[in-house]
Amino acid sequence: MKFISTRGEAPALSFEGALMAALARDGGLFMPEAWPRLEPADIAALAGLDYADAAYRVMSPYLEGDPCSADLGPVLQEAYESFHHPAVAPLRQIGPNTFVLELFHGPTLAFKDLAMQVVSRLMNRALLRKGARATVVGATSGDTGAAAIEAFRGLDAIDVFILHPKGRISDVQRRQMTTATEANVHNIAVEGTFDDCQAILKALFNAQDLRNRLALTGVNSINFARVLAQIPYYFTAGVSLGAPHRPLAFTVPTGNFGDIFAGYAARAMGLPVSRLVIATNLNDSLPRALGSGIYEPQGVVATSSPSMDIQLASNFERLLFELAGRDAARVRGLMAELRNAGAFRLREGELGRLRDLFGAHAIGEHDTEMTIRGIFEETGVLVDPHTAVGIAASRREEGIGPAPMVVLSTAHPAKFPGAVERATGRVPEQPERLRLRLGQHERCTTLPNDFGAVAEFIASHSRAVPARAEVRA
Repeated sequence: MKFISTRGEAPALSFEGALMAALARDGGLFMPEAWPRLEPADIAALAGLDYADAAYRVMSPYLEGDPCSADLGPVLQEAYESFHHPAVAPLRQIGPNTFVLELFHGPTLAFKDLAMQVVSRLMNRALLRKGARATVVGATSGDTGAAAIEAFRGLDAIDVFILHPKGRISDVQRRQMTTATEANVHNIAVEGTFDDCQAILKALFNAQDLRNRLALTGVNSINFARVLAQIPYYFTAGVSLGAPHRPLAFTVPTGNFGDIFAGYAARAMGLPVSRLVIATNLNDSLPRALGSGIYEPQGVVATSSPSMDIQLASNFERLLFELAGRDAARVRGLMAELRNAGAFRLREGELGRLRDLFGAHAIGEHDTEMTIRGIFEETGVLVDPHTAVGIAASRREEGIGPAPMVVLSTAHPAKFPGAVERATGRVPEQPERLRLRLGQHERCTTLPNDFGAVAEFIASHSRAVPARAEVRA
Protein backbone atom coordinates (compact mmCIF):
# COMPACT_ATOMS: atom_id res chain seq x y z
CA MET A 1 0.00 0.00 0.00
CA LYS A 2 1.11 3.55 -0.77
CA PHE A 3 0.41 6.63 1.31
CA ILE A 4 -0.53 9.90 -0.36
CA SER A 5 -0.60 13.52 0.81
CA THR A 6 -3.87 15.31 1.50
CA ARG A 7 -2.48 18.21 -0.55
CA GLY A 8 -1.47 16.10 -3.53
CA GLU A 9 1.93 17.64 -4.30
CA ALA A 10 4.28 15.23 -2.51
CA PRO A 11 5.45 11.79 -3.65
CA ALA A 12 3.49 8.75 -2.49
CA LEU A 13 5.45 6.76 0.10
CA SER A 14 5.49 3.27 1.54
CA PHE A 15 4.29 2.76 5.11
CA GLU A 16 7.89 2.91 6.35
CA GLY A 17 8.44 6.09 4.36
CA ALA A 18 5.33 7.73 5.79
CA LEU A 19 6.24 6.53 9.30
CA MET A 20 9.65 8.18 9.16
CA ALA A 21 8.57 11.31 7.26
CA ALA A 22 5.53 12.02 9.50
CA LEU A 23 4.51 15.12 7.52
CA ALA A 24 4.42 15.18 3.72
CA ARG A 25 6.85 17.50 1.91
CA ASP A 26 3.98 19.67 0.67
CA GLY A 27 2.76 20.27 4.23
CA GLY A 28 -0.06 17.76 3.90
CA LEU A 29 -0.85 14.68 5.96
CA PHE A 30 -0.38 11.13 4.74
CA MET A 31 -3.42 8.98 4.02
CA PRO A 32 -3.70 5.43 2.69
CA GLU A 33 -4.37 5.43 -1.05
CA ALA A 34 -7.45 3.30 -0.27
CA TRP A 35 -9.07 1.99 2.89
CA PRO A 36 -8.63 -1.76 3.33
CA ARG A 37 -11.89 -3.53 4.18
CA LEU A 38 -12.53 -6.25 6.73
CA GLU A 39 -15.41 -8.58 5.90
CA PRO A 40 -18.07 -9.16 8.57
CA ALA A 41 -16.65 -12.64 9.21
CA ASP A 42 -13.18 -11.13 9.74
CA ILE A 43 -14.59 -8.64 12.24
CA ALA A 44 -16.53 -11.34 14.10
CA ALA A 45 -13.34 -13.44 14.30
CA LEU A 46 -11.68 -10.73 16.43
CA ALA A 47 -13.89 -11.65 19.38
CA GLY A 48 -11.95 -13.27 22.20
CA LEU A 49 -8.51 -12.62 20.73
CA ASP A 50 -5.63 -11.27 22.76
CA TYR A 51 -5.50 -7.50 22.15
CA ALA A 52 -2.14 -7.66 20.35
CA ASP A 53 -3.44 -10.39 18.04
CA ALA A 54 -6.59 -8.39 17.25
CA ALA A 55 -4.50 -5.29 16.59
CA TYR A 56 -2.30 -7.24 14.20
CA ARG A 57 -5.29 -8.34 12.12
CA VAL A 58 -6.60 -4.78 11.92
CA MET A 59 -3.26 -3.08 11.16
CA SER A 60 -1.47 -5.60 8.94
CA PRO A 61 -3.32 -4.74 5.68
CA TYR A 62 -1.68 -1.30 5.78
CA LEU A 63 1.81 -2.82 5.96
CA GLU A 64 1.46 -5.52 3.31
CA GLY A 65 4.69 -5.73 1.29
CA ASP A 66 6.41 -3.12 3.49
CA PRO A 67 9.77 -3.58 5.27
CA CYS A 68 7.96 -2.92 8.56
CA SER A 69 5.54 -5.79 8.01
CA ALA A 70 7.77 -8.42 9.62
CA ASP A 71 8.22 -6.17 12.67
CA LEU A 72 4.52 -5.64 13.37
CA GLY A 73 3.73 -8.85 15.25
CA PRO A 74 6.72 -8.74 17.62
CA VAL A 75 6.29 -4.99 18.13
CA LEU A 76 2.65 -5.35 19.18
CA GLN A 77 3.45 -8.14 21.61
CA GLU A 78 6.25 -6.07 23.21
CA ALA A 79 4.22 -2.85 23.26
CA TYR A 80 1.30 -4.20 25.25
CA GLU A 81 3.26 -6.33 27.75
CA SER A 82 3.73 -3.22 29.92
CA PHE A 83 -0.01 -2.50 30.21
CA HIS A 84 -1.65 -2.98 33.59
CA HIS A 85 -4.87 -4.66 32.50
CA PRO A 86 -5.04 -8.03 30.75
CA ALA A 87 -7.57 -6.70 28.23
CA VAL A 88 -5.36 -3.65 27.47
CA ALA A 89 -8.46 -1.58 26.56
CA PRO A 90 -11.35 -2.87 28.72
CA LEU A 91 -14.96 -1.71 28.64
CA ARG A 92 -16.82 -0.60 31.77
CA GLN A 93 -20.59 -0.09 31.83
CA ILE A 94 -21.70 3.16 33.48
CA GLY A 95 -25.38 3.23 32.51
CA PRO A 96 -28.06 1.60 30.37
CA ASN A 97 -26.42 0.81 27.02
CA THR A 98 -23.59 3.23 27.88
CA PHE A 99 -19.96 2.18 28.32
CA VAL A 100 -16.57 3.76 28.83
CA LEU A 101 -13.59 2.33 26.98
CA GLU A 102 -10.67 2.58 29.41
CA LEU A 103 -7.60 3.56 27.43
CA PHE A 104 -5.40 4.57 30.37
CA HIS A 105 -3.83 1.30 31.48
CA GLY A 106 -0.47 1.96 29.80
CA PRO A 107 2.74 3.23 31.42
CA THR A 108 1.77 6.95 31.38
CA LEU A 109 -1.93 6.47 32.20
CA ALA A 110 -3.20 7.99 28.94
CA PHE A 111 -4.61 6.69 25.66
CA LYS A 112 -1.53 7.93 23.80
CA ASP A 113 0.37 4.90 25.15
CA LEU A 114 -1.58 2.52 22.93
CA ALA A 115 -0.10 4.11 19.82
CA MET A 116 3.18 5.53 21.07
CA GLN A 117 4.50 2.22 22.40
CA VAL A 118 3.96 0.78 18.91
CA VAL A 119 5.25 3.72 16.85
CA SER A 120 8.47 4.06 18.84
CA ARG A 121 9.36 0.41 18.33
CA LEU A 122 8.56 0.49 14.62
CA MET A 123 10.72 3.59 14.17
CA ASN A 124 13.62 2.18 16.16
CA ARG A 125 13.63 -1.08 14.19
CA ALA A 126 13.48 0.80 10.89
CA LEU A 127 16.47 2.95 11.89
CA LEU A 128 18.49 -0.02 13.12
CA ARG A 129 17.93 -1.79 9.79
CA LYS A 130 19.45 1.19 8.02
CA GLY A 131 22.15 2.04 10.55
CA ALA A 132 20.63 5.52 10.77
CA ARG A 133 19.67 8.08 13.42
CA ALA A 134 16.63 10.35 13.69
CA THR A 135 15.44 13.40 15.61
CA VAL A 136 11.90 13.01 16.93
CA VAL A 137 10.03 16.26 17.54
CA GLY A 138 6.59 16.59 19.04
CA ALA A 139 4.18 19.11 20.51
CA THR A 140 1.94 18.20 23.42
CA SER A 141 -1.06 19.57 25.25
CA GLY A 142 -0.17 17.16 28.04
CA ASP A 143 -0.41 13.45 27.33
CA THR A 144 1.36 13.00 23.98
CA GLY A 145 4.66 14.24 25.39
CA ALA A 146 4.67 11.93 28.38
CA ALA A 147 3.76 8.95 26.22
CA ALA A 148 6.44 9.83 23.64
CA ILE A 149 9.17 10.28 26.22
CA GLU A 150 8.25 7.03 27.94
CA ALA A 151 8.31 5.22 24.59
CA PHE A 152 11.56 6.71 23.21
CA ARG A 153 13.66 7.29 26.34
CA GLY A 154 17.08 5.69 26.21
CA LEU A 155 16.96 4.66 22.54
CA ASP A 156 20.42 5.08 21.00
CA ALA A 157 19.23 5.90 17.48
CA ILE A 158 16.76 8.65 18.41
CA ASP A 159 16.83 12.04 20.14
CA VAL A 160 13.47 13.32 21.41
CA PHE A 161 12.42 16.99 21.66
CA ILE A 162 8.97 17.69 23.10
CA LEU A 163 7.37 21.15 23.10
CA HIS A 164 4.64 21.98 25.63
CA PRO A 165 2.83 25.26 26.43
CA LYS A 166 4.39 26.64 29.60
CA GLY A 167 1.97 26.64 32.54
CA ARG A 168 -0.88 25.17 30.52
CA ILE A 169 -0.60 21.48 31.40
CA SER A 170 -1.18 19.79 34.75
CA ASP A 171 1.66 19.35 37.24
CA VAL A 172 1.40 15.58 36.86
CA GLN A 173 1.61 15.79 33.06
CA ARG A 174 4.63 18.10 33.24
CA ARG A 175 6.52 15.98 35.75
CA GLN A 176 5.91 12.82 33.75
CA MET A 177 7.98 14.48 31.02
CA THR A 178 10.51 16.60 32.84
CA THR A 179 11.74 13.97 35.31
CA ALA A 180 13.12 11.72 32.55
CA THR A 181 16.87 11.43 33.10
CA GLU A 182 17.97 9.92 29.77
CA ALA A 183 20.35 12.05 27.71
CA ASN A 184 18.29 11.61 24.52
CA VAL A 185 15.26 13.38 26.04
CA HIS A 186 14.79 17.18 25.80
CA ASN A 187 11.78 19.08 27.16
CA ILE A 188 10.98 22.57 25.85
CA ALA A 189 8.43 24.81 27.59
CA VAL A 190 7.19 27.32 25.01
CA GLU A 191 5.84 30.65 26.22
CA GLY A 192 2.54 30.30 24.35
CA THR A 193 -0.40 27.95 23.73
CA PHE A 194 -0.49 24.43 22.34
CA ASP A 195 -1.54 25.87 18.98
CA ASP A 196 1.68 27.93 19.05
CA CYS A 197 3.69 24.75 19.76
CA GLN A 198 1.93 23.00 16.92
CA ALA A 199 2.67 25.89 14.53
CA ILE A 200 6.37 25.73 15.41
CA LEU A 201 6.33 21.96 14.88
CA LYS A 202 4.88 22.33 11.38
CA ALA A 203 7.39 25.08 10.59
CA LEU A 204 10.23 22.73 11.59
CA PHE A 205 9.02 20.16 9.07
CA ASN A 206 8.62 22.83 6.40
CA ALA A 207 12.23 24.03 6.89
CA GLN A 208 13.52 21.50 4.37
CA ASP A 209 17.25 21.94 4.96
CA LEU A 210 16.86 21.55 8.70
CA ARG A 211 14.48 18.64 8.24
CA ASN A 212 16.92 16.81 6.00
CA ARG A 213 20.08 17.41 8.01
CA LEU A 214 18.54 16.47 11.36
CA ALA A 215 16.47 13.59 9.94
CA LEU A 216 13.38 15.04 11.58
CA THR A 217 10.41 12.79 12.22
CA GLY A 218 7.28 13.34 14.24
CA VAL A 219 5.15 11.40 16.69
CA ASN A 220 2.18 13.73 16.96
CA SER A 221 -1.02 12.43 15.43
CA ILE A 222 0.02 14.10 12.18
CA ASN A 223 1.94 10.80 11.78
CA PHE A 224 -0.48 8.32 10.23
CA ALA A 225 1.14 5.47 12.17
CA ARG A 226 -0.29 7.03 15.33
CA VAL A 227 -3.78 7.02 13.87
CA LEU A 228 -3.33 3.47 12.59
CA ALA A 229 -2.38 2.14 16.02
CA GLN A 230 -5.56 3.67 17.48
CA ILE A 231 -7.95 1.92 15.08
CA PRO A 232 -7.83 -1.53 16.78
CA TYR A 233 -9.55 -0.51 20.01
CA TYR A 234 -12.62 0.61 18.07
CA PHE A 235 -12.83 -2.90 16.67
CA THR A 236 -12.21 -4.69 19.97
CA ALA A 237 -14.87 -2.58 21.69
CA GLY A 238 -17.21 -3.13 18.78
CA VAL A 239 -17.01 -6.91 18.74
CA SER A 240 -17.45 -7.00 22.53
CA LEU A 241 -20.78 -5.22 22.05
CA GLY A 242 -22.09 -7.27 19.14
CA ALA A 243 -20.38 -6.01 15.98
CA PRO A 244 -20.59 -6.72 13.12
CA HIS A 245 -24.18 -7.82 13.81
CA ARG A 246 -25.32 -4.51 15.29
CA PRO A 247 -24.15 -0.91 14.95
CA LEU A 248 -22.63 1.15 17.73
CA ALA A 249 -21.76 4.79 18.44
CA PHE A 250 -18.64 6.38 19.91
CA THR A 251 -18.10 9.66 21.73
CA VAL A 252 -14.51 10.88 21.71
CA PRO A 253 -12.97 13.69 23.81
CA THR A 254 -11.33 15.60 20.99
CA GLY A 255 -8.44 18.02 20.73
CA ASN A 256 -6.35 17.38 17.64
CA PHE A 257 -8.96 15.10 15.98
CA GLY A 258 -6.58 12.14 15.64
CA ASP A 259 -8.37 9.75 17.99
CA ILE A 260 -11.81 10.31 16.50
CA PHE A 261 -10.36 10.09 12.99
CA ALA A 262 -9.20 6.58 13.93
CA GLY A 263 -12.89 5.86 14.55
CA TYR A 264 -13.69 7.18 11.10
CA ALA A 265 -11.01 4.86 9.70
CA ALA A 266 -12.51 1.89 11.55
CA ARG A 267 -15.86 2.68 9.93
CA ALA A 268 -14.22 2.97 6.52
CA MET A 269 -12.73 -0.49 7.11
CA GLY A 270 -16.15 -2.00 7.75
CA LEU A 271 -16.97 -1.56 11.45
CA PRO A 272 -20.69 -0.66 11.70
CA VAL A 273 -20.36 2.77 13.34
CA SER A 274 -23.62 4.70 13.23
CA ARG A 275 -22.36 7.88 14.90
CA LEU A 276 -19.12 9.54 15.95
CA VAL A 277 -19.63 12.30 18.53
CA ILE A 278 -17.00 15.04 18.83
CA ALA A 279 -16.72 16.10 22.48
CA THR A 280 -14.85 19.33 23.19
CA ASN A 281 -14.49 21.71 26.10
CA LEU A 282 -14.82 25.49 25.68
CA ASN A 283 -12.36 25.32 22.77
CA ASP A 284 -15.20 24.69 20.40
CA SER A 285 -13.97 25.27 16.83
CA LEU A 286 -15.23 21.85 15.71
CA PRO A 287 -18.79 22.07 17.14
CA ARG A 288 -19.06 25.55 15.63
CA ALA A 289 -17.94 24.22 12.26
CA LEU A 290 -20.54 21.47 12.40
CA GLY A 291 -23.23 23.99 13.24
CA SER A 292 -22.37 26.77 10.78
CA GLY A 293 -20.18 25.16 8.14
CA ILE A 294 -17.45 27.70 8.94
CA TYR A 295 -14.21 26.47 10.48
CA GLU A 296 -12.75 29.42 12.37
CA PRO A 297 -10.33 28.68 15.21
CA GLN A 298 -10.33 31.35 17.90
CA GLY A 299 -8.21 32.05 20.97
CA VAL A 300 -7.41 29.10 23.21
CA VAL A 301 -9.23 29.02 26.56
CA ALA A 302 -7.54 27.28 29.52
CA THR A 303 -9.78 24.63 31.12
CA SER A 304 -9.67 21.72 33.55
CA SER A 305 -9.27 19.38 30.55
CA PRO A 306 -6.03 20.84 29.15
CA SER A 307 -5.33 18.11 26.60
CA MET A 308 -8.29 19.50 24.66
CA ASP A 309 -7.29 23.15 24.96
CA ILE A 310 -6.79 23.27 21.19
CA GLN A 311 -8.57 25.31 18.54
CA LEU A 312 -6.60 24.26 15.45
CA ALA A 313 -7.20 20.51 15.05
CA SER A 314 -4.50 19.27 12.66
CA ASN A 315 -6.17 15.97 11.82
CA PHE A 316 -9.33 17.71 10.65
CA GLU A 317 -7.42 18.08 7.37
CA ARG A 318 -7.62 14.31 6.92
CA LEU A 319 -11.38 14.39 7.26
CA LEU A 320 -11.59 17.36 4.87
CA PHE A 321 -9.75 15.22 2.32
CA GLU A 322 -12.47 12.57 2.69
CA LEU A 323 -15.37 15.05 2.72
CA ALA A 324 -14.02 16.63 -0.48
CA GLY A 325 -13.96 13.27 -2.28
CA ARG A 326 -10.16 13.10 -1.93
CA ASP A 327 -9.78 16.26 -4.00
CA ALA A 328 -6.29 17.42 -2.97
CA ALA A 329 -6.65 20.73 -4.82
CA ARG A 330 -9.73 21.50 -2.74
CA VAL A 331 -7.83 20.71 0.47
CA ARG A 332 -4.92 22.94 -0.61
CA GLY A 333 -7.36 25.76 -1.19
CA LEU A 334 -9.02 25.33 2.20
CA MET A 335 -5.68 25.24 3.99
CA ALA A 336 -4.59 28.38 2.15
CA GLU A 337 -7.82 30.13 3.20
CA LEU A 338 -7.26 29.09 6.81
CA ARG A 339 -3.68 30.35 6.70
CA ASN A 340 -4.51 33.66 5.02
CA ALA A 341 -7.97 34.50 6.36
CA GLY A 342 -8.13 32.47 9.57
CA ALA A 343 -11.22 30.55 8.46
CA PHE A 344 -12.87 28.64 5.64
CA ARG A 345 -16.39 27.62 4.68
CA LEU A 346 -17.41 24.08 3.76
CA ARG A 347 -19.51 23.47 0.68
CA GLU A 348 -23.07 22.29 1.21
CA GLY A 349 -22.28 18.71 0.17
CA GLU A 350 -19.20 18.57 2.39
CA LEU A 351 -21.13 19.87 5.37
CA GLY A 352 -23.93 17.38 4.70
CA ARG A 353 -21.49 14.47 4.68
CA LEU A 354 -19.94 15.75 7.91
CA ARG A 355 -23.31 15.95 9.66
CA ASP A 356 -24.40 12.53 8.38
CA LEU A 357 -21.81 10.76 10.52
CA PHE A 358 -20.66 13.23 13.18
CA GLY A 359 -22.29 14.99 16.09
CA ALA A 360 -20.48 17.62 18.15
CA HIS A 361 -20.99 19.20 21.55
CA ALA A 362 -18.95 21.70 23.60
CA ILE A 363 -19.05 21.15 27.36
CA GLY A 364 -18.40 23.95 29.83
CA GLU A 365 -16.50 23.81 33.10
CA HIS A 366 -19.57 23.56 35.34
CA ASP A 367 -21.04 20.66 33.37
CA THR A 368 -17.66 18.91 33.38
CA GLU A 369 -17.44 19.13 37.17
CA MET A 370 -21.05 18.05 37.64
CA THR A 371 -20.48 15.05 35.39
CA ILE A 372 -17.43 13.93 37.40
CA ARG A 373 -19.52 14.24 40.57
CA GLY A 374 -22.59 12.56 39.10
CA ILE A 375 -20.72 9.56 37.73
CA PHE A 376 -19.03 9.06 41.10
CA GLU A 377 -22.32 9.28 42.99
CA GLU A 378 -24.12 6.95 40.55
CA THR A 379 -21.42 4.32 40.04
CA GLY A 380 -18.58 4.89 42.50
CA VAL A 381 -16.24 5.39 39.50
CA LEU A 382 -13.87 8.36 39.35
CA VAL A 383 -13.32 9.82 35.88
CA ASP A 384 -10.92 12.49 34.71
CA PRO A 385 -12.15 15.80 33.20
CA HIS A 386 -11.58 14.69 29.59
CA THR A 387 -13.67 11.56 30.08
CA ALA A 388 -16.32 13.68 31.82
CA VAL A 389 -16.49 15.95 28.78
CA GLY A 390 -17.06 12.85 26.66
CA ILE A 391 -19.79 11.49 28.93
CA ALA A 392 -21.59 14.84 29.04
CA ALA A 393 -21.43 15.16 25.25
CA SER A 394 -22.74 11.60 24.75
CA ARG A 395 -25.81 12.47 26.81
CA ARG A 396 -26.61 15.39 24.52
CA GLU A 397 -26.47 13.32 21.35
CA GLU A 398 -29.88 12.27 20.09
CA GLY A 399 -31.13 9.79 17.53
CA ILE A 400 -28.69 6.91 17.90
CA GLY A 401 -31.51 4.47 18.74
CA PRO A 402 -30.57 1.11 20.29
CA ALA A 403 -26.89 1.33 19.34
CA PRO A 404 -24.59 1.05 22.37
CA MET A 405 -22.77 4.30 23.15
CA VAL A 406 -19.07 3.92 23.92
CA VAL A 407 -17.29 6.90 25.47
CA LEU A 408 -13.51 6.85 25.15
CA SER A 409 -11.89 7.36 28.55
CA THR A 410 -8.59 8.89 27.60
CA ALA A 411 -6.77 9.47 30.91
CA HIS A 412 -6.61 8.09 34.44
CA PRO A 413 -8.22 10.37 37.05
CA ALA A 414 -4.96 10.44 39.03
CA LYS A 415 -3.45 12.62 36.28
CA PHE A 416 -5.91 15.40 37.23
CA PRO A 417 -6.30 15.07 41.00
CA GLY A 418 -7.26 18.71 41.59
CA ALA A 419 -10.24 18.64 39.24
CA VAL A 420 -11.42 15.27 40.55
CA GLU A 421 -11.13 16.36 44.19
CA ARG A 422 -13.04 19.60 43.56
CA ALA A 423 -15.89 17.64 42.01
CA THR A 424 -16.09 14.69 44.39
CA GLY A 425 -14.14 15.51 47.54
CA ARG A 426 -12.02 12.45 46.80
CA VAL A 427 -8.37 12.45 45.78
CA PRO A 428 -7.85 9.66 43.22
CA GLU A 429 -5.29 7.10 44.31
CA GLN A 430 -2.03 7.32 42.40
CA PRO A 431 -0.93 4.06 40.79
CA GLU A 432 2.59 3.04 41.74
CA ARG A 433 3.93 3.63 38.24
CA LEU A 434 2.79 7.25 38.51
CA ARG A 435 4.19 7.78 42.02
CA LEU A 436 7.59 6.62 40.83
CA ARG A 437 7.60 9.38 38.18
CA LEU A 438 6.72 12.29 40.45
CA GLY A 439 8.77 14.34 42.89
CA GLN A 440 12.05 13.83 41.05
CA HIS A 441 14.41 16.49 39.69
CA GLU A 442 12.99 18.24 36.63
CA ARG A 443 14.91 19.05 33.43
CA CYS A 444 13.28 21.54 31.09
CA THR A 445 14.31 24.50 28.90
CA THR A 446 11.99 27.50 28.60
CA LEU A 447 12.02 29.22 25.20
CA PRO A 448 10.01 32.06 23.65
CA ASN A 449 7.21 31.42 21.20
CA ASP A 450 9.66 31.75 18.32
CA PHE A 451 10.51 29.28 15.57
CA GLY A 452 14.13 30.40 15.35
CA ALA A 453 14.81 29.93 19.06
CA VAL A 454 13.31 26.44 19.09
CA ALA A 455 15.04 25.39 15.86
CA GLU A 456 18.38 26.66 17.15
CA PHE A 457 18.01 24.66 20.37
CA ILE A 458 17.13 21.45 18.53
CA ALA A 459 19.92 21.89 15.99
CA SER A 460 22.50 22.39 18.73
CA HIS A 461 21.41 19.36 20.80
CA SER A 462 20.50 16.73 18.22
CA ARG A 463 23.00 13.94 17.59
CA ALA A 464 21.51 13.02 14.20
CA VAL A 465 24.32 14.78 12.32
CA PRO A 466 27.91 15.49 13.39
CA ALA A 467 27.82 19.11 12.24
CA ARG A 468 25.45 21.74 13.47
CA ALA A 469 22.49 22.21 11.12
CA GLU A 470 21.79 25.57 9.58
CA VAL A 471 18.49 27.03 10.75
CA ARG A 472 16.22 28.40 8.04
CA ALA A 473 12.53 29.11 8.00
